Amino acid sequence: MNQKFFDIKKERQDAIINASLRTFSEDGYKRASTDVIVRRAGISKGLLFHYFISKKGLYSFIYDYSVRFMSLELTQSVKKEEKDFFELIRQIEYAKTRVMKNYPYMEKFLNGVKFEKHPDALAALREGEKENAMEQIYNGLYRQTDLTKFQDRIDIKKVIHILNWCSEGFMREAFESDPDMDDMNVEYAKYIKMLRDHLYRPEFIKKKDEE
Repeated sequence: MNQKFFDIKKERQDAIINASLRTFSEDGYKRASTDVIVRRAGISKGLLFHYFISKKGLYSFIYDYSVRFMSLELTQSVKKEEKDFFELIRQIEYAKTRVMKNYPYMEKFLNGVKFEKHPDALAALREGEKENAMEQIYNGLYRQTDLTKFQDRIDIKKVIHILNWCSEGFMREAFESDPDMDDMNVEYAKYIKMLRDHLYRPEFIKKKDEE
């Protein structure tokens, strides 16, 4: 990409980023139209390609930007010393909703990347071995927690899948009904507590509730 993109006003940068995030997340790489992106961003197609050369170049930039921005927000919102798995999940969701206030479609875009099949998109993701960047970031966060609190025979991977599905459901609801993000965090925390109360050993549930 052309580094001069970062010389334009932040408002214009965000307009282009948000238009791209929305279009790629709603339509996927193959059907995403640069005509739609420039119309939503309020710029010319010539200017878009001046900065990003091609649709693939734009997609690569949007993915890199999203990973960096989300990673920074997670670093700021998730406590390094947090050992409780479900409290860590709550902090992760808080970070995601903070991101949505600036970039409403970023989380939806990152979720969609996992299912992308177009060869140009896959090539863009594989550049610099960044294809599974967010998965690696989340796995690093999960590893800092104390998994001995779980009852025997609990499959942690399945728990993470359930929580991800729940999170994605809340995100879809955000686009359908435009809820208050803070209220959404409070509601999601109730689901987290419900799972915690069913999956943790009783002594850890009591200890957590007494804190």
